[in-house]
Amino acid sequence: MADTRRAELPLGRVAVLQRLGEAIQRAMDFDTLGVILLKPGAADYAFFGTVGEPPVPGVEQIPTSEFSYAAAVMAGRPVLFDEASRELDPAFAGDRLMLTAGYESFFLVPMHFGHEVNGALFFGKHEPRWYDDVDVEIATIVASRMVLGIQHQRLAEQQQRLGAVEAKAQKLERQVTSLRATLDGQFGFDAIIGRAPKFVAAVNDARKVAATSTTVLLTGESGTGKEVLARAIHQGSARADGPFVALNCAALPETLVESELFGHERGAFTGADRLKRGRFELAAGGTLFLDEIGELTVAAQAKLLRVLQDRRYERVGGTTTLNADVRLIAATNSDPERGVAEGRFREDLYYRLAVFRIHLPTLRERGEDVLLLADHFVRELGAKMGKPEPGLNRGARDLLLAHSWPGNVRELQNAIERALILAQGELIAAEHLGLVLRPRDEAGPATAPAVAAPAVAAPPTETATSTLTVAEQEKRLIAEALRRTGGNKARAAAALGLSPTQLLRRIRRFGLDRQSP
Repeated sequence: MADTRRAELPLGRVAVLQRLGEAIQRAMDFDTLGVILLKPGAADYAFFGTVGEPPVPGVEQIPTSEFSYAAAVMAGRPVLFDEASRELDPAFAGDRLMLTAGYESFFLVPMHFGHEVNGALFFGKHEPRWYDDVDVEIATIVASRMVLGIQHQRLAEQQQRLGAVEAKAQKLERQVTSLRATLDGQFGFDAIIGRAPKFVAAVNDARKVAATSTTVLLTGESGTGKEVLARAIHQGSARADGPFVALNCAALPETLVESELFGHERGAFTGADRLKRGRFELAAGGTLFLDEIGELTVAAQAKLLRVLQDRRYERVGGTTTLNADVRLIAATNSDPERGVAEGRFREDLYYRLAVFRIHLPTLRERGEDVLLLADHFVRELGAKMGKPEPGLNRGARDLLLAHSWPGNVRELQNAIERALILAQGELIAAEHLGLVLRPRDEAGPATAPAVAAPAVAAPPTETATSTLTVAEQEKRLIAEALRRTGGNKARAAAALGLSPTQLLRRIRRFGLDRQSP
């Protein structure tokens, strides 16, 4: 028996045609046997497959209507040609192609799928007068059996496709579960580090409100972790599978605030050359985090208030009303009540936002949380930088505890990153941190991170330094450090960024060893 066209057919179809060819060739010979099926919803056809000689090149590109005998087959009647060279009509493109192929004797029997003809079984020989009516009757029986085989094969292929789809769906589900676990590990409440009572209370409040849809207002100095807590609230909410979209209101020019929040239509203003989706639209089904909301202009506050009240909005330059399907979390590093009193913040918007208010304490209020966070950053940043975990020596830990942290957690992270670079894998010492020591009671919010420390830290206040010499300023700082450490010279040296020997020399120079701490 001639070889089947294995390379071009799915394995299931190859098996079906093999069995058909082996069975039928015992009853009648052929040069080619083909199964032709109509394409769903069209009068065109496609080969289910062939046994023996392959299809005539280009035959599938010819429409069914271009074969003189197609109408008879479609009507459910078999057609038989004894001498095709004399019987075919060259006026039909399909007939001309069959003449070129050289099949002198061939016939087709219709294949009935239910009450409709959806295909045909084809037998062809190059010799004339090869087939007769008996062959047609046998082929008609074969065609009916072939329909069952094709239907079974189609069912098997469909089940295979469904199995592949189900397997892919299960794989995607596992990936989503893994991704969700990763997100929970990175942004969930369990990833938040801190043991200070004030901080723990704030996190516990956030856990309680996360499961609700309540609007939350986070307050606290810059760098205290407001966005980290906002992400944890999102991850702990029913909207966790939706997007978390953050917008820093302080970074927006006044002219772009409305466009960033609500989007704009093409041509809404000069430069709007395409449709832009705003943050409310991008956060649909999830959480919108508006950081530094106190920096919005009063006009922008009025538009935001209207959206929060109506839960609807339009893009700039548009007329289509969109639903604000977001959970809003706002944050500010300023005093919102003071902003209301000074007329910089709308009172009605404040009360709309402050449904559930959470205040984050500064890092200087969190005591030994500084060391917990420092160890965390050493591990995390060290891994990202490809460096070992050198750890912090006693002097570095004392300095971390003594520093006032005007930049809060962000400043601590920067200090650890700098120290990892300078330490080069060695134990991190105080001098690697590059911190400027300031008395904690004089520390406040900083607008810039601390700079690298000189051999002796800067004087405590500008007013005090205006009338003191450099030596007097240095003496005053050392005395203050000794007082704060209870006379512990090692801790005082670490806090000042000095070696113990350097500190002892200065104590003797300024006569501080003759004074009680």
